[in-house]
Amino acid sequence: MKPKIGITIGDINGIGPEIIIKMLSDDRIYALCQPIIYGSTKVLSYYKKMLKNEKFKYTHLKDWGRLAGKQTFVVNCIDEQPEINVGKETDNGGKYAFESLNTALKDWKDGKIDALLTAPINKSLVAKHAGENFKGHTEYITTFCEKDESLMLLTSDRLTVGLATNHIPVNQIASSLKPNLITKKIMMLNKSLKEDFNIQKPKIAVLGLNPHAGDNGLLGSEEENIIKPAIQDANSRGILTFGPYPSDGFFGTLDYTAFDGILAMYHDQGLIPFKALAFDEGVNFTSGLNLVRTSPDHGTAYNIAGKNIASEQSMRQALFLAIDIVKNRINNK
Repeated sequence: MKPKIGITIGDINGIGPEIIIKMLSDDRIYALCQPIIYGSTKVLSYYKKMLKNEKFKYTHLKDWGRLAGKQTFVVNCIDEQPEINVGKETDNGGKYAFESLNTALKDWKDGKIDALLTAPINKSLVAKHAGENFKGHTEYITTFCEKDESLMLLTSDRLTVGLATNHIPVNQIASSLKPNLITKKIMMLNKSLKEDFNIQKPKIAVLGLNPHAGDNGLLGSEEENIIKPAIQDANSRGILTFGPYPSDGFFGTLDYTAFDGILAMYHDQGLIPFKALAFDEGVNFTSGLNLVRTSPDHGTAYNIAGKNIASEQSMRQALFLAIDIVKNRINNK
């Protein structure tokens, strides 16, 4: 099986088009999957000329029954002549990114693609078109898949980190944590490690919320009242769960190397150490959904857009992971 991977173009003024073109300029990719970009042939032509890239080949997708050859197919989501302002935040950047995402999700729902790889977007620009409740790809796709919860995972060859809470203000983190929420996230992480990553008996570490993991209640009660009960619940379900660990010592002393998965309590607690350890190779995976969705672990990087210096490494790893998970899920069935 050669999975059909839908790739959203992201913000057309950021590094998305550049890293997509660089990634798909390697012919070996086409032996592993059939890439389908959701965006614009005009945008790709613009960046192809700017990058002076002769290896990248693409064609407008008109007939889904004729996906063949060592080339990328493009679904045009932008009808008008797109206005491109490389390195700038513009309304069109958010508009086109949102149209690309919605078209790809519809095609996945209709069974046309097997997985989704999303290029970076500017959340605030997309929110102008998606609505002020738009918090990011993860939450929007979770709602589209008609799920109450998903698990945001950052993964690399070195470590895999999941988040108990995603894109919420810091002053709302503690009140958002409940024992049943943490247990649910642990269960989702365990299931994903088994079915998506083929780890038979995953060992999961859970981080504390407060400094020194609360210091036995001296620096906060969340560890004793919320996190520990969730860990005990998970263990009663047969999940190998340990913690809560103080996050600074956990990463500083390399304790993370002893675990298959780590559950952090909030966004920066998990992503700062992850990106410090695996920025160029990390992948964002939305676990817990029927849809396989991956993305690179970086943003639009307007400051280097159009300079031909953006690395496609994380984007390539996200593509490889999407292919692997699609195949692993089929095999595990």
